[in-house]
Amino acid sequence: MFRVVLFEPEIPPNTGNVIRLCANTGAELHLVKPLGFDLERPSLRRAGLDYRWMAQVHVHEGFAACRAALAVRAAEAGEPEPRWFALETGGTRRHDQIDYRPGDVLLFGPETRGLPPAILAELGPDALASIPMREGNRSLNLANSVALVVYEAWRQNDFRSAAP
Repeated sequence: MFRVVLFEPEIPPNTGNVIRLCANTGAELHLVKPLGFDLERPSLRRAGLDYRWMAQVHVHEGFAACRAALAVRAAEAGEPEPRWFALETGGTRRHDQIDYRPGDVLLFGPETRGLPPAILAELGPDALASIPMREGNRSLNLANSVALVVYEAWRQNDFRSAAP
């Protein structure tokens, strides 16, 4: 399935909602520190932590550690190194123009500042995608953005592993 990476998430309810989303779609969730909250925070539990036992949630010390862990995991499973896609305002193509494959990594930045330029440069322009919005608007809510992209990727893969 797909891997969702939240880079330095700041708002507990967004992460809670993404935990619930991942539990219901089978996507793995990877959180890159520093987190803007404690995973045991009540507002996170209300938003989705009761689903945490059904979701695969991994916490990484930094972006490099996350990338390395996902590369090692793929190698151990005999899979190719995962493709990374960063969802960012101003991406070079729409999120629905990517041909998603199981194992792809969907990277989202923190709510208040987006992904750092160094990470965007590391991934390269072909890995950048955006969600269409009306002209002049800044961005969508993080949890909503993750849901849009995960469901598009899953739809393209015929909702593999979904209940009828």
